[in-house]
Amino acid sequence: MLLAGKIFVPDSELEWSFAHSGGPGGQNVNKVCTAVRLSWNLRNSTSIPEPFRERLLARLGGRLSAAGELVVTAREERSQYLNRRAAAAKLSALVAEALTVRKMRRATKPTKASIARRLESKERRSAVKTLRRPVQPDD
Repeated sequence: MLLAGKIFVPDSELEWSFAHSGGPGGQNVNKVCTAVRLSWNLRNSTSIPEPFRERLLARLGGRLSAAGELVVTAREERSQYLNRRAAAAKLSALVAEALTVRKMRRATKPTKASIARRLESKERRSAVKTLRRPVQPDD
């Protein structure tokens, strides 16, 4: 399977399991195992280069199990075939998102005009709230 258009993972590293799925489907729900659980042991995978593995482990660390497996489930569709495709697409999307190198944010100062606009809106809001206060009698 080709993940994120960059990494080829052999089918031997992917583990598919199936279960009964709830939701619409009538009697079909009780007879066919349509829910799909796709797991990939990312920590022990030999198919991905080391720099990619380090980035994936860092980015997907919260989604990994204690054994280092990335688990994706799909149970939206009524057929096992469509759920298999959905699970593969979810896995590919997760890997693609984790592999993208984010652009570093460069700190900038606000412009004088934006500072003036912000202060003007604060003054306007303050005036509105002041006018809402009940009138206090002069002592």
